[in-house]
Parts: sequence; C-alpha cells; structure tokens
Amino acid sequence: MHLYNAWLPPPVAEETKREKEAFAGVVKSVKESYNPDDPESVYSTLKWVSVIDLFVKAKSDLSIEDVSAIVTVGLELFQISENKLYAQVRWGNILVKLLNKYRKRLSLEVQWRPLYDILIHTHFTRNTGPEGWRLRQRHFGTVTSLVRSCRRFFPPGSAVEIWSEFRSLMENPWHNASFEGAGFVRLFLPTNFENQDFFRYEWIRICLDHWGSIPNCQFWNSQWASITARVIKSYSSIDWEGFLPELFNIYLNMFEVPVANGSGSYPFSIDVPRNTRFLFANRTVTPSKAIAKSVVYLLKPGGSAQKHFEKLANLLEQYYHPSNGGRWTYPLERFLFHLVNSFQKRLQHEQQNKDVSEQSELFMAQSDRVSFVNTVLKLIDRGQYSKNDQLSETVAAATSILSYVEPSLVLPFLAYRFHMALETMTATHQLKSAVTSIAFAARSLLFTSLSNSTVPMDSPNINGSDSYTDLLMISLSNALLGMDANDPPKTLATMQLIGSLFSSMSTLDDNVNEESLIPSFQFSEWLDEFLCRLFSLLQHLEPSSVLIEGSYSPATSGTFLVEEGPYYFCMLEILLGRLSDSLYKQALKKISKFVTTNILPGAIAEVGLLCCACLHSNPQEAVVQLIKPILESVMSSLKATPTTGFVMRVTSNATFSRKEKSTLSPALETAIEYQLKVLSVAISYGGPALLCYREQFKEVIASAFDSTSWKVNGAGDHVLRSLLGSLVHYYPIDQYKCVMHHSFAASLEEWIDTKYFSLHKPVKGPKWHVPVEDEIVFANELLKLHFESALDDLRMICKSKIHSDPGDEKDHLKVTLLRVDSSLQGVLSCLPDFRPSSENGMVREAGCSPFLIAGATGSCVGSSELRQKAADVIHDTCKYLLKEKSDDSILLLLLIRIMDTLGNYGSSEYEEWSNHRQAWKLESTAIVEPPINFIVSSHSKGKRRPRWALIDKAYMHNTWRSSQSSYHLFRMSGNMFPSDHVILLMDDLLNLSLHSYETVRRLAAKCILKMMKRWPLTISKCVLTLAPNLSNPSVPENVVLGSCAVLSSQTVLKRLTTDRKALSSFLLGILFSSHNESQKAQKAITELFVKYNIHFAGLSRSIFDGPGNQADGTEFADLVAEIGSISFQSTNLHWRYNLMANRVLLLLAMASRNDSNIATKVLSEIAGHFLKNLKSQLPQTRILAISALNTLLKESPYKNSAEGSANGHGYLQGDTKSSLEGALSGIFQEEGFFSETLNSLSHVHIITDVDATPSRGHYGSSSLQSFADKSITRFYFDFSASWPRTPSWISLFGSDTFYSNFARIFKRLIQECGMPVVLALRNALEEFVDAKERSKQCVAAEAFAGVLHSDVFGVSDAWDSWMMVQLQNVINAPTVESIPEWAASIRYAVTGKGKSGIRAPLLRQKVIDCLMKPLPQTVTTSVVAKRYTFLSAVLIEISPPRMLESEVLVHYNLLEELLNNMSHSSAQVREAIGVTLSVLCSNLRLSASFGNDYSHERGASTVDIKAAGCWDQYLVKQASELVPKIQTISVSETLEIPTDKMFENGMSNDHCQDDIKWMETLFHFIISSLKSGRSSVLLDIIMELLYPVISLQETSNKDLSNLAKAVFELLKWRVSGVPHLQKAVPIILSLASDPNWRTRSATLTFLRSFMYRHTFILPNMDKQKIWQAVEKLLTDNQLEVREHAAAVLAGLMKGGDEDLVKDFHRRAYEQANAILKKRKHRSMVSAMPIASMHGSILALAACVLSVPYDMPSWLPEHVTLLARFVSEPSPLKSTVTKAVAEFRRTHADTWNVQKDSFTEEQLEVLADTSSSSSYFA
Repeated sequence: MHLYNAWLPPPVAEETKREKEAFAGVVKSVKESYNPDDPESVYSTLKWVSVIDLFVKAKSDLSIEDVSAIVTVGLELFQISENKLYAQVRWGNILVKLLNKYRKRLSLEVQWRPLYDILIHTHFTRNTGPEGWRLRQRHFGTVTSLVRSCRRFFPPGSAVEIWSEFRSLMENPWHNASFEGAGFVRLFLPTNFENQDFFRYEWIRICLDHWGSIPNCQFWNSQWASITARVIKSYSSIDWEGFLPELFNIYLNMFEVPVANGSGSYPFSIDVPRNTRFLFANRTVTPSKAIAKSVVYLLKPGGSAQKHFEKLANLLEQYYHPSNGGRWTYPLERFLFHLVNSFQKRLQHEQQNKDVSEQSELFMAQSDRVSFVNTVLKLIDRGQYSKNDQLSETVAAATSILSYVEPSLVLPFLAYRFHMALETMTATHQLKSAVTSIAFAARSLLFTSLSNSTVPMDSPNINGSDSYTDLLMISLSNALLGMDANDPPKTLATMQLIGSLFSSMSTLDDNVNEESLIPSFQFSEWLDEFLCRLFSLLQHLEPSSVLIEGSYSPATSGTFLVEEGPYYFCMLEILLGRLSDSLYKQALKKISKFVTTNILPGAIAEVGLLCCACLHSNPQEAVVQLIKPILESVMSSLKATPTTGFVMRVTSNATFSRKEKSTLSPALETAIEYQLKVLSVAISYGGPALLCYREQFKEVIASAFDSTSWKVNGAGDHVLRSLLGSLVHYYPIDQYKCVMHHSFAASLEEWIDTKYFSLHKPVKGPKWHVPVEDEIVFANELLKLHFESALDDLRMICKSKIHSDPGDEKDHLKVTLLRVDSSLQGVLSCLPDFRPSSENGMVREAGCSPFLIAGATGSCVGSSELRQKAADVIHDTCKYLLKEKSDDSILLLLLIRIMDTLGNYGSSEYEEWSNHRQAWKLESTAIVEPPINFIVSSHSKGKRRPRWALIDKAYMHNTWRSSQSSYHLFRMSGNMFPSDHVILLMDDLLNLSLHSYETVRRLAAKCILKMMKRWPLTISKCVLTLAPNLSNPSVPENVVLGSCAVLSSQTVLKRLTTDRKALSSFLLGILFSSHNESQKAQKAITELFVKYNIHFAGLSRSIFDGPGNQADGTEFADLVAEIGSISFQSTNLHWRYNLMANRVLLLLAMASRNDSNIATKVLSEIAGHFLKNLKSQLPQTRILAISALNTLLKESPYKNSAEGSANGHGYLQGDTKSSLEGALSGIFQEEGFFSETLNSLSHVHIITDVDATPSRGHYGSSSLQSFADKSITRFYFDFSASWPRTPSWISLFGSDTFYSNFARIFKRLIQECGMPVVLALRNALEEFVDAKERSKQCVAAEAFAGVLHSDVFGVSDAWDSWMMVQLQNVINAPTVESIPEWAASIRYAVTGKGKSGIRAPLLRQKVIDCLMKPLPQTVTTSVVAKRYTFLSAVLIEISPPRMLESEVLVHYNLLEELLNNMSHSSAQVREAIGVTLSVLCSNLRLSASFGNDYSHERGASTVDIKAAGCWDQYLVKQASELVPKIQTISVSETLEIPTDKMFENGMSNDHCQDDIKWMETLFHFIISSLKSGRSSVLLDIIMELLYPVISLQETSNKDLSNLAKAVFELLKWRVSGVPHLQKAVPIILSLASDPNWRTRSATLTFLRSFMYRHTFILPNMDKQKIWQAVEKLLTDNQLEVREHAAAVLAGLMKGGDEDLVKDFHRRAYEQANAILKKRKHRSMVSAMPIASMHGSILALAACVLSVPYDMPSWLPEHVTLLARFVSEPSPLKSTVTKAVAEFRRTHADTWNVQKDSFTEEQLEVLADTSSSSSYFA
C-alpha cells in the first residue's frame, strides 16, 4: 500500500480496501465492451480509459493479474484500431502509464514490428489520412513513448532484427532516409537483458563510424549520443577503454562554445527535413543528458575515463563563469545537472546491489568518488554566482547532493564561499546564492558536525568540525539581517534557510545539554530578535497589486512573501511547530500583542498566515490569545455601524424602504475588513477549539453580512467560508511536531522515504481532524442561517417584488447571493451530490451503490435535497435576473459561480489540488535528503523527506481523491442520466454563455464545459442548440461569439466524430454563416473552423451506415450532396466560404474513403470537382485543390512497375482501370483545359525581387487580407514537403519557387489516367516552356518534372519524340532567372524511387545523357554554369552505394571534363564546377567504400586515366605547386612591377591569372564539401589542402583571399579522425615556420581551435611538437606573431597536459629570472636581442593569463616577476602593464581573500606597476 493511501483520514483509508475488487470489475467491463471481430468496438472501450487512469493516479493497490490483463487487452486494441488515431492516442497513453509503473512486475513479450508498422503507416507514408495535425502530433508522441515503454519487453533477437532493418536506411548518409534510420534505431533498439549478446565490440565500431559519417549535425549527434548512452548504462561488462579518446572528443565538440574568439555555433549545420526534426524531437541543442549519462557510467575503477573526464571539465569550466555566458549556458547547466543526477543514481544502484551483484568489482570505490566530486567541484566553483538563475540554482542543488557523498571535500568549499560572500558587500546576488547553498546543504552540515570524526579543514580561518556548527550559527544570525522588505529574493532565500534548518532539528529549546545541535546558542534571544525583524518586515510590506473592486476580491492581496512561493508560511509552521512549550508561549505573547495593536491592510494574508501557524501548532492556547481579542474588537466596531437589515431583520413584513443610505467611514471600513480577513485566514485549522466562541462567530458573521459596506460583506463571506471549512473538513493536525528521532542522534529528526514504507515497519501517520458531533451540529446551524434562509429570501425577492427602489433590490440580491455562495464554498463536497436519474425514474438499489475509488473532503452535512432546493431557487433567480437585471455583471457572475459549485460536484477541490500541485515547495532541494548518505552511511530506496512534507502530500492526495471519487461513477453505465436539476442548470448556463458581456460568457462557458465533460450525453443537445445560431441571420454578434466559444472546445469536437446529427448541424451551421456582417463574428467562426480542422479525428463507422433505425434520416450522402452544392456553385459566395466548403468536402471524402458503402461515384465526383478547381479564379481554392488531388489520386494502374516487363503493355492496360479515370478523363480532355490550368497555377508563384525572401509559406498573401482570411489561408498552405529527399545546401540553386506538390499532381494524374494526359498536356507545356515570364516557367518546370518522373507506359516514346528536344531547349535557353526552378525540376525528375531512393526512375539515364552532351561553342557563360548546376542536381540524387555501371562511367567522363575546366574564366562557372566536383568526388569515394569499384580498365579507352584515376593526388600536387607562384604574383603586384613584361621564369601574366582561378575553383570545392556534409569521405584530401588554405589568407587578390578565409572558418570546426591527423600535423608544423609572417600568424589562429577540437585524440608526440613550435614563435622577429603566440599558449595551458604545462611554467620563470639577473649587470644590456627578451616576458604573461580566476601556488611569484619588468622599453613595457592590468581585473572579485597569498614585498612590487600607468600619477 502506498504511503499516501495509508495516511489518508481514517474514514477514507478504510474505504480504500475496496479498490482492488473495483478495479477487477473495470477490467471485466473493458473485456465485455470489446469485440475482437469488430474494430468499431474500440470506441465503446474509450470511456474506461479515464477510469483506469483514475486508479493509477490514486496509487491504489491493484492485483498484478488485473494489470497485466488490462495491458494485454490494451495492446491488442491499440493494434487493431488502425486509422482511429484518437482511440490509439487514448489507449496508448494509459498503456505507457501502466507499463512504466509496473515495469518490474510485469512479464510479457511485446513484438516491435506492429508498432513500427503503425508508425510508418500513419506518419511516414506520403499519403496520410485526413486527421488534423494536432492529433497526429499527439499520436506520434504517444506511439513513440509506447515504444520506449515496451522496449524492455522486446524478445531476444529483436535487437538484431531492428539493426538490420534500419541499417540499410543509413547506407547513404546523404539521403534523408538516413536521418529517419538513425531516429528509428534510437527509438527501437532495446538494451534489455535478453538482447545483450548483440552489443559487441564490432557493433560499437560500426556505430562510431556511422556517427562520424555526418559531421556537425545536431540532430544526428543527439540520436547517436542517446543510443550509445543507453548501451553504456545497460551493459557494464562491455570494455570501452579503446573507444574513450574518440568518445570524449565527440562529447567535447558537441558543446557549441566559442573557441579562440570564434563563433559559438556550427557554421554549417546540416539541414534535417522539418518533418523528421518534428517527429524525432530533439528539443535540446546539445544532448547534455546523454553525454552526462555516458560519462558517469564509463567511470570504472582503474579505467582512464576519470582522466578524460577531468580534461573535459578543464576545457569546459571557463564557460561556466558568470562573465562567459551565452547561448551555450543552458546546455552546460543541463550537463552539470545530469552529471550529478546520474552519479547519484549510479551510487544508489550500487549501494542496493553491493551484496548481490557479481559485478561489484566494477563499482565505484571511495577514491573514484573523491576524484569525481573533485572534478565536478571545478564546474560548481565557476557557476556558483552565475547571473543565470537556473545555473546558480542547479549549482546549489548539486552541492547539496554531493555533500552527502563526500562531505570532507564539499563542505569546506561551501563554508569558504559563504564567508567570502559575507565579506564582499558589493555583489548582493552572491549572498543570495550563498544562503541558498547553505539552505540546501543544512542537513548534511548538521550530520557532519554531529559525526564524531573531526573533519580537517584546509582554510586557515576555520578548523575542526565545530566550525560547521559555527557556520550554522553565523548563518542563523545573518538570517535575521537578511529579512528585508526591499530585497525579495534574499528574504525568500533566508526564510528557506530557516525552514530547512529547523526541519532537521527535533526541537528548539534553550536548556543547553550536550545533545543539542548548536551548543551555546541562545534560542530565546534569537526568537525575540527574529520576531522583531519579522514584525518590522510586515509593517513595511507593500501590496504588489491594487485591489480590484468587484464581485469578489481575494482574501489575500498577496505581497512577494505569499505570491512567490510557500517559504514564508512553511518557515512559520516549522518554527512554531518545533518550539518547546516555554518558547512557544513567549512567541505567542509577542505575536498576540503585535496582531491586536496593528492594522496592516497591506499584509492581510501574511498576518493571517502568522496567526494560522500559531493556531495549527497549539489551537487551545492560540484561540484564547489571538482569536478572542480579534472577535471582540470586531464586534465592538460593528455594533456602531449602520445596517441594512437584510439579514437580521425582525419581521419579514411588507416592503422595506430606506430613504437615506448611511455609509461607514473609509478608515473604519478598512479596519473592519482587515480584522475580518485576518480572522478568516487564522481559523482555517481551528477545529473544535473554536466551538466555545460559537455565539460570537454567529453574531460577527450576521452583522458583517448586514453591514452597508460591500467590502465588509465580502470579508464576512471569507469568515463564513473559513469557519465552515475548519468545522467539517478533514485536515492534518500536529503536522509539524517531531515524532521520529534519528537513530544517529536524538536531536535530529528522522526523514522518511515513501518507497521504503510498508506495513511491517509502520511509520507514525498524521493525526487528522475528524469532525466531532458538536462541530457538525454547529455547521448545520450555520447552513440553516445563511444557506436555507438566504434561499428563501431569494425566492421571495424574485416572486413578490418587495423593494420599490431598484438600488436596494440590487444590494439585497447581492448580499443574499453572496451568502449562498459562501456557504457552498465552505462545505464544498460535504453537501451530498444530486442523485442521477435512470431510464425508469429514480432508482436507488440499496446497498449496491457503484464504487470506484475512495475519497471525501470531510464529514457529510446538509442533504441531497438541500442541493436540489438550491438548484430550483437558483433556476428561478436566473430567469428573474435575465429578465430584470441582465446588465448587472456582478450579480450574474455570482450566480454563475453558485451554479458551478452546485452542478460540478468536486470541481473546487480539483482546482485547489491543481493549484497546490504547482506549488513546488516539496521539491525544493532544501528538504530532500538523497537516497545515498555516506556521512552516516544510511542508504535508502528513494529520496527522504521530512514527515511534514509527506503529510502535506497525503493531504493533497486526499483532496484530489475527494474531487474524483464520484466523478466517473455514473458516466459509465448507459442507463444513468444526469439529474433533472443538472439539466435545468445547464439550460440556464447555455443562455448565460450567449450573454452580451464577455466576462459573463467566458465564465458560463467554462462551467458548462465542465458539466458536459462529466455528462457526455448532453453534448449533442448543446451542439444542436448552438450550431444553428451561426447560420441564423437575425442573431446579434454576442450570440455567435458565445456559441463559437463553447463549440470550439475539444469536448464538443471529439463528440462530432461519432454523432451524425450533431456533425451535420455543426458543419451546416458554419457553412451557412456567410451573411454575418461583424468582423469579430467572422473571425470567431473562422477560428472555430480552423480548430475543427486541426483536431479533426476522422469519423466513426456509425456515421456512414445507412439510416436504419435512425429516425432523423440525415443520410451521410445527403450531407455530402448539400455541402457539395455550396462548393460547386461558387458564384456569389465569399471565397472563404467556398474554401471552407471545399475543405469539408475533402475531409468527408478522405474519412469515408475506406468505407465500402459509400459509392465510388461520390468520390469520383469530388475528385473531378477538385480537378476543375485547378483552374479556379480563386487562388486559395486552387491551392486546396492541389492538396486534395494529392491525397485523392491513390491508384496508379498505368505505372510501369519494376517487375512488369516491356512486352506486357497490352494486357496490362486492358485489365486495370482506375475508379476515378472515367470522371477525370472527360474533364482534362476539354479543349484548352491544361493551358488554362497552367495559367491559373502560374499566378500562385509570386516571384519577388531577388533579395526578398521567397514567398513560400504564404503564397503572396497580401497585407490587405483580414485576419480571419489570413488564419484560414495560412492553415492550408503549410505543406510539409516530403521532397527533396536529399539535403539541400547549394547556394547556386538560389531560392527556387518550385513546389513539389504541383509536380506530384501531374505525376499522379498521369499514373491514374495514362498517356492521354501527357498528350493533352503537350501543347500547353511546349507553349509555357518558351514563355518569357518566370512564373510560367515555374509551372512548366513542375509539370515537366511530373511527366518525367511518372514512369508510365509509353513515356519513353514520348521522351524520344518531343521531351528530349524540350529539355535541350531549356538547357540552351539564354534566360538566367528561372535556373533554380529548372534545376529543381531536373532534380525531381531523377529522384530515386523507394524509401531510400535506390530504384532509378525510367528516364534517369536518358536525362543524364541529354545533359552530358557537349554544348555548342557559341553559348554564354551563364548557360555553361546552368549546365553544371543541372548536373550537380542530378548527381546529388544518385545513390552512391548502388550506382550502376553506366552511372559510374558518367562520373568518370564528367570528372575529366571538370578537371580540365578548373581555370574557367567566369567566376560563376568556377563556383558551379567546384560544387559539382565536390558532389562527384564524394559519390565516387562512397561508392568505392562499398566495394563497387568498377575497374578502370574497361573505361580506359574513353577516360584519360591520368587525371581521373588519381584525381585526389592530382589536386593536392597541383595545389602545392601553385601556392608559391601565386604568392610571388602578389609580391610582385605590391611592388608595382610593370606587368606586361615576361617574368624571369618565363611565365606570362595570363598564366598566373589561370593559376589563381584554378585555386578559386579548388576553394569552392572545399567549401562545398564541408557545407554539404560530404566531407567525411574527402577528409584526407581536405587535410592535405590545409597548406594552400592557410598560406593564401592574405594575398593581393581579394576574391581569392576571401574564399580562403571562408574555408578557414569552416575548417576550424571540422574534427578529423586519427588517420587524417597524421597528415595534418606535419603540414601545420611546416606552416608555422613559413617565411611569410602572415602565414605564421594564421597558422597560430588555426592551431588554437585545432588543438581544442582534437585534444583527446592527438598523440602526445604531436602535442609536444606543436607546443614547441608555438614556443619558438614567442621569439619570432615579427611583433604581432610574438603576441599572438603568447595568447595561443595561454589558451593551450587551460586544457593542456599537466606535465607540459608544469614544465613550461618552470622554464618561463627561470628564463625571465635569469634575464633579470643579467639586467642587473648593465654591461649585458645591448647584447640581448629584443625579440628573445620579449619572448621570455610574453611566456611569463601567458602563464599569468592562463588562470584568469584562480590563484594557484606558483602564480604570485610569476606575477611579481613580471611586474619587475615594468621599466623596460616600449613593446616590453606595454606587455607587462597590459598583463598585470588584466590580472587585476579578473581577480578583483575575490581579491580580499586572494591577496593573502602574496607577501608584503610582492604586493608592493605589484602596486608600483599600476601606479605608474595612472593618469594622475
């Protein structure tokens, strides 16, 4: 039994025992209502889903057999309800809950294939169903979470099947199928015990190779990171040692942080299709959780993972520092959070299994824990005072968890930081963070100070374990200073600290014994001081919001103490609950004095809560001291005030009339209101102690309601509510007293873990307030006074008009309604609910009342009849008010609130629960003790919390149960109907929901929806009432708005899937509403329609079936016909309505497509109608027609399937006919149909200027459209394009306006109706291809692409006869602007068929041959560029792993042509060549890696093997030869040598220009390879081309240098594998000693990011060489290079190898020292070259700057030595002053503490440097 259920109030806890059998009954009913042969029966099981959910949420004790039965049935239902997405969503969600909750106790096998089929069928086929995207999104989420929950139940062998299934998708990494493949592997691959044999060394190798195949793509990274993290966690036996460097290198580079002044994000991230990104959601930018999990679980005793982790932390720590924030702060904060979290989980698991598991040698030892904590402390140290609140909160929580693991490391650090924060007075945010950290770690501080072992502390000013108690004393006394009305965050942190400390202590007492926690601490003095501070805080508070006059102002004005979290009340409760008797009395005296002498209208809630806490702790004492004086003072004030006589009137005789209206003085009014409201908050937990003042209470409440001031009436309402609640409700008392002492020390309280709770070891439960007889009598008496008599008054006012003056009448009504409302709100669900009626009158079977779960708010008062009487009276009042006072919103709102409480039994409790659930006090780390506690080594199963917090949760659990216990009882049985009273209330609410005031409408709609949700039978009546309002021309605007508000709720929209009558009324209501003049109404109707579309869930079978027994006779076909008639005759209708009608038609057609009863005639009519609409005059309708045809054209009888051989033409055509062909062919064979269609489609392509963005999504929706029009047009045009299927990155393509959906229509049409379409299309196409306007060219390109890709019989003949000529015309046409569209068109035409694009379309080879034909000599360069662009478009679509021999041949032929043209004169052509070359070479490389190496011999005759065979060596060799030539050119140009002469080496200038052009093409090749993500197969070449890239950063040819710089930026981010590094390092080293100083400088820039990117995989030898090369540059003869080298060294030292760094520190110091000594002998001055001397000083400066915020032991000497050089001549002096100034700036925050590391003499030397450079020196 769960702890919360065991701790329920006794009467409820007794009831919970019946829940087991109730659940068994539910399981039985589900099985009965489901019939395996009838898929439609799924709908009848849905109502049980929420009931099952109820048992899960109630944490009931269920038998595991029942659970497993329901899971089996659920999975079966899930699989048979294909196409019923809504049913799958509901069942899927409940299955996920059950599987997750019972995962360890269920034993079942789940097959993965059916789940995969459902996913594919619903989300990955081109042709998806009509369901709205919101539903599809939910469906995808549900199926994926279901797969995750079922993974652990996949049978043995499924890992192998899954991997082989999806691996084929990933063969070609440049096809979008590979993204889907990775997503599926991540989703499906099980890592359960059954499949562990699959994960072997070879698999990991393959996995890492796949991971590397797409560089710098966040989506790809997050998929693989999470796969590997799961494997690492699940199988600790795998040995990862060999892979660690590679893994950690990947992890490091996944954090996108700025390295060496670079940018902080990937410069070229691969574009993952929107659809895939949306489906396999990777919300986080960097998969921090997966990385952290992997790191923690890779740590093994004796392994090297810890070393790698330290290095990772060293490199990342600088980005945690407050001054280094940016977009990377969030992933880093998550990384820290998950590191500590996973570490805690791992330790917890190991502690529980240390005796059983045979792998205990892999568990973490003490030393491993220490080193892990030390490493994490670095990150914590940097992030503690972050400006990012989330990070500083995470840091505090992490500190708290780690302090239980290694107190000896964490606590000294914590204490040190706290003292430092106290010393720095400037940064107040530091103090808040420090206080929060202490609050979170308070319990571990107490534990440690009590554990006898004294913990040595490193800091000089603190020693011994007493220091921790001192620390607590200091923080407690500082806490008093922290309470400050002007600094809310600090005040709240302080209160959290006090609450947290006292939650751990068992009692607060003054008599000092050796047991007490904080010896020699005088609590009574502290308490006095605390109360003084608290009172002054309360006196200075300012309410945050102005009180709004109105029907109901909340009891609390709420300042930050109440609004921003529950710390204030918690702290008071804990403090007053733990005080010893004497101290409590002392406190109570002071509080009583304060409360009775002050009136603070700005702090009502705060003072009220203070009294409430006193009362909760000891009601008997507090009532006398606090409540009595307030009551007396209020009574005396009220006696003197004027009254209305409404409540306490002596006789109820004739009409009253008051001539003069006397009022209260404002001051008195405020005082009375304040006291009453404080009283109302204070008595919340009074209970029986209040009974002795019952008469006073009655009098006060009556006089308050009788007052003339509405404010006082309102305050009286609060008192009555609160009093009733405290009399009849269940609530815990003595919640904050300590009952369990810790076994370790009695002065500590033992905290409780909910998981460990069992009946064998009972934990003392809470004491509940269960009302006694007297309380119930008193409550009934109050109800009689203020509920029944108020109802009688209401009846009287409405029946006989007793007031002549309408103002009096209004006041009387107001007060009377307020009394009713207040009584109802006070007793809530203690007043019994209405009894439901059933078919044969009111039936009550004795003893057999239905039961699901137990729950009650309190004891029963009143009776069901009383509720019924109230409903009747309110119904009459409502009629009267609508007739007489329909413009008085205050009265109406009160009325609606009463109806809500009457009709929605339990909803107020539900609201209270959901509001409270948001209050996160229970999750605050301050009151959580983690499951692992090494301080006193007590470990538990779950987190431990203080008893009071768990009682609080149990209390909320009871509140939730009471709101649910009767909610579902009568929804289930078909023969139970809501009581007649409920129906009356609903009718009233329906009228009110159409009221002219928006506030009234909104509140009424909210109530009515709650009622409809509980009684679904009432929905259709409501739809039938409201929908006609839309189409009724005579109703006012507010009626339309009100109707739309109710109809657009999901409750109503769901109902429409199964209720034909409601559906037709709804749709016709919307479609016939075009006469509405008002903009608001139009907007509301449009939004309702869009919402219907978004949530459309298909239609159930019952709607299509013939009328049969249905009396209404609305046939489905009639409905279609009626709607069709609107959309067919679109002459006089507003286009938006035409569009809506068309849309509804499409939805109905798609939903009914799978139903055999619907005549195909209807469908073909609809399809024909949409085909005609293609040439419609209305642009929106055209677009809709396109998406409609894309979904309706299903069959493709004319498609030339791969199997059907060529000679099969004849009979194949004869046999099959498409059902739609007849209807369609008549339409498209009309004269001029296609040219009209193409013309009207061309208007959709709005071609903007080149610089404007392509107007893709909105199709040129002009700014003239009204909002309603916009929302509806935008809704349709969000096409999710499933094409292109390969990533697009090429800038050459420009922004094309090629819509693949248009191309697909033509393709589908041809496949549906065969060659006649092509013939009909031919003339129009030929005319449009030659058209001048770009928009016509676009349409031609789309239609042409569709024809080429259609693969129907006879298309190849058509190609030979006319299409080839057309294509050649396009290639040779001189026009430039339509290139992007035609490139896309050709790309579409050659796109591979099938999921991974492997099957080639029929005409692909012919298109390629046509493009390969050489161009005529006379064409312009733009045509040459165009041809290359087209070719690259074709090459992108070819799938390299499966290339045909003919395609390989084309590649080689083209390669030769490209290599010969690399020096082409036109820049445009050069870029095109570079791009094409990159695609071509990468295709060849990838193809070769699959072993399809067609030997070159066969092609030798046609291909010049020298160039093509060894193109890679050729490129590298040529490039390295050209660099020196280009450099000499730029030198000669700068010297302005006349260029017409021949150079000495006999080269002419033209030749040199050719070289530069060749180089530009090469750079285009590299840029394109890197940007396209294809670089992984070309890395070896790219690495060898580093030489030209770095050498040509600065040349006289600007274009070339700019390209080189672009390549350089991209290369900084590229991580290469170990084999390629061996090539790269020698090249870089040679560049570092290049004669040109700019090259050396560029090399340094490159080195910095290169070292960072490869820090884990660079061999040590190479690191040393690089280090030496940089050191050598410190003494370079060029000043810029020297300074740059120093900066680079400072960076390298941060993450460098410790030996290298230490060695460098030592040498730098010795060299500089030696120079200084030599300087003493003046004779040596001149001999010393300036460069080497500057080098030594720079080396020192680099050391100093490499530790910007710390103070290692060597630093003081280094800085001082550096400062001694301040008197040197210029470049040296500026270096010294800059470095020292920077050192001062970065150490300023902590200088107070850090200056202690320096000696007096050193400080003087430092002071000298700064003073001399002062402006005023």
